Amino acid sequence: MARFNQTQGIGRIIRAFGHSMQGFRDCHRYEAAFREEVLVALLLVPLGVWLGENGAEKALLVGSWLLVLMMELLNSAVEAVVDRVGEEHNELSGRAKDIASAAVLLAIGVAILTWALILLPRLTATL
Repeated sequence: MARFNQTQGIGRIIRAFGHSMQGFRDCHRYEAAFREEVLVALLLVPLGVWLGENGAEKALLVGSWLLVLMMELLNSAVEAVVDRVGEEHNELSGRAKDIASAAVLLAIGVAILTWALILLPRLTATL
């Protein structure tokens, strides 16, 4: 009889999925910025699917905001690791947190630019 190995194949995939879902839950529970960005996603994802005229536009509109969520997950991970190492002020710890925060800001800028480049020409054409 074949033995179900949790370190290989489907067992590994199932465990990895469980860890990923725990990461989503933890980020949602402990990070206010992630909760706020998820709320924005609840508006922008359906709106992006509706406003996109073709598959590429829909993917860009939706994907640009999902990129923000991905960056926030990574930012939260960096902050958790830095805080685990120590609460006292450290220049490198502060730099790591600031760089991760800058990645979130850049992703938000990419999302805004993407939405503007796709939707503003339509808006100006109707005026």
